[in-house]
Amino acid sequence: MSFEYDLAKFIPFRDREACARVRAIRKEDITKHPNSDFKVRVIKDPHDFYTAFAIDIVRRIKEALEAGRRFIAIFPVGPMPQYPIAAQMINELRIPCKHVHSFNMDEYADQDGNTAPPDWPGSFQKAMMDNFFLLVDEEFRPPVEQIHFPTMEVLADYGRMIEDLGGADVVYGGIGWCGHIAFWEAHLGYEFGDDLEAFKQAGPRLVELHPMTIMQNALHSFCGDWSWVPPKANTIGPAQIVNAKDRSFWLDGHILGNITWQRFIARLCAHGPVTPLVPGSILQTLPGTYTILGGVADNLEIVMR
Repeated sequence: MSFEYDLAKFIPFRDREACARVRAIRKEDITKHPNSDFKVRVIKDPHDFYTAFAIDIVRRIKEALEAGRRFIAIFPVGPMPQYPIAAQMINELRIPCKHVHSFNMDEYADQDGNTAPPDWPGSFQKAMMDNFFLLVDEEFRPPVEQIHFPTMEVLADYGRMIEDLGGADVVYGGIGWCGHIAFWEAHLGYEFGDDLEAFKQAGPRLVELHPMTIMQNALHSFCGDWSWVPPKANTIGPAQIVNAKDRSFWLDGHILGNITWQRFIARLCAHGPVTPLVPGSILQTLPGTYTILGGVADNLEIVMR
């Protein structure tokens, strides 16, 4: 029986036919893409997934060290399990990281744009220090002045800070429920219309978080308490994604049992229209990898229990 209806009004991307098309993509077809430089892969086991993520980070750090050059990376906070694994690898392999310059994608802010302090439990600064950098032995750890976050004080210069070092060697990231990359939210696409080139040139800014992002982050970081999630965030822009020498995106979907919020948006970003209303869709136009945890790649179905 057919049942036709409009999408909820708060959802920016409203192409029902495109949504239906990507929803129908089967697991066995999700890695097939016309852009051969955009490499989609599926890793079934969570341990293998996070270990591969950690290896990717450590490999790039080590290669830059051996080449005698700086390593400039843009890092996300979620997912987090790869960071302790990477720190352990660095310690065991005794890899000095004095050449590493880290730029975090984003940081929470209050309604007035004041960024979360580094000692607040929900702060991305605290999460990265506790789960990655402070786990690296002090003799191998990057200098603290080379670990950067988009705080209110530096936001206006954040893009330039990356470019002044020669640009990011890699930007790591994931995909949000609304299709965001970093905290560059779907509703920001309204201001660009069909001007994809202008969208790709947009840089760091303070943004209001989309309702879907509030709910997503409430689920995976705040025990489901949406009142605990800050209303705004500082974030890099599409320009920092596009201008990086490489892109390495990892989609773990925060699976609980057979439930994941990411199956649809993973498909829409990788196989749907390229549009500012789905910010992550620009990835499919660029060289890079798009690694999906097995359950996120599973077929979509309605399950009523």
